[in-house]
Amino acid sequence: KFLKRITLDSRYELVKKRARSSVTRMPLGELAWSITKRLKLSMKRAIVPGAMLEALGYKYIGPVNGHDLVELEAALTRARDYEYGPTFIHVLSQKGRGYPPAEADALKFHGVAGSNGTPSNGPSYSKVFGDTVIRLMKENDKIVAITAAMLDGTGLLETSRKFPNRIFDVGICEQHAVTLAAGLATRGYIPIVAIYSTFLQRAYDQIIHDVCIQKLPVVFAVDRAGIVGDDGKTHQGAFDISYLSAIPNMIVAAPKDEDELQHLLATAVDCGRPIAVRYPRGSGPGSPLSSELHRLPIGKAELVRDGQDVLILAIGATIHPAIQAADALAEEDIDCAVVNARFAKPLDSELILTLAERNTNVVTVEENALAGGFGSAVMQLIRTSDLADVKVETIGLTDKFIEHGSPEQLRSMEGLDSEGIARCIRKAFPRLLIHVER
Repeated sequence: KFLKRITLDSRYELVKKRARSSVTRMPLGELAWSITKRLKLSMKRAIVPGAMLEALGYKYIGPVNGHDLVELEAALTRARDYEYGPTFIHVLSQKGRGYPPAEADALKFHGVAGSNGTPSNGPSYSKVFGDTVIRLMKENDKIVAITAAMLDGTGLLETSRKFPNRIFDVGICEQHAVTLAAGLATRGYIPIVAIYSTFLQRAYDQIIHDVCIQKLPVVFAVDRAGIVGDDGKTHQGAFDISYLSAIPNMIVAAPKDEDELQHLLATAVDCGRPIAVRYPRGSGPGSPLSSELHRLPIGKAELVRDGQDVLILAIGATIHPAIQAADALAEEDIDCAVVNARFAKPLDSELILTLAERNTNVVTVEENALAGGFGSAVMQLIRTSDLADVKVETIGLTDKFIEHGSPEQLRSMEGLDSEGIARCIRKAFPRLLIHVER
């Protein structure tokens, strides 16, 4: 601390500058200055941390006790007043300091896991993902998993204990995680990259250039897709369908529940090309988990409920509120078909167009930005298929950053709960109500 106090003093820099000027004027002065400087640095490196940072051109301050406000303020003040280059402050702190349960288990108390607004006693999607990865790794020793400082959040903590040599946590470096996955894929491995939807955006260039251009078999497990609730606008997974569907060679899928997540992951590791499986935060509807993993046909949707008046095309977590909306509308004699799209790309064109010919009122539902999302793809499909009589209404996240709030509140505000979906259908297709009244 004493040394740093001296070296950060502007008077010290002035004395050092004058000393160098005087010494280098003497015979062999440059050599003498160089040797003296190397000796000083050697002694400094032996007792003071931060030599690597100073070699990179930073002035190093630290370590500083992050829980001592006086010491921390003094370090910040010295850095502010240092005029000879950038300053690096090394602060040591303890996660959860002052709250004993958090001090004892920093991982558990990093954040409070959300329920996704769905009452359920079942496991979270992240837990199902982690358990499924363990099952798949037991079946295939070429499967590896990569995450970026989200080992516990993505459900891979237990996986890392069972397969410590096949899990890679690269820290907060999503770009490197994706490039590492691409490199492993070229050597015959099947990498599963588990990253939250909002943070995968950071690696967009690597997804395109390192993975998709080469059509490498990398599986992207896109956790926290859609509305995440109280984490706020920085964490809402609002854009992944849009930004991933735009990339050639990429498959984009979303399960309707926890059980289908298992099967989509099994499908993904066997498909032999880039694929993203997006799933929400927290627990699902509590669907029973199959004991056997099934491979699902790529690009094939599922007709969950048939109907003659309205075709509801839903994807991912919106399937269940869409079914509830259809039940509510059935009491008003409005007959809705509900399709679990399962794949945002490629779309099940055959099923969608067949049903759209019969149900000329089509509604798409997604927890993703409407711009470039699932609904946009459906509208483009119908527009290019000469179905002029089909009217398409899209429900999704509007063109704004989603604020803090409980998942229930946010879905209600965005019209993504069952009441909102039913309300949209009544408003978009008023002739159905006229028909009912007659």
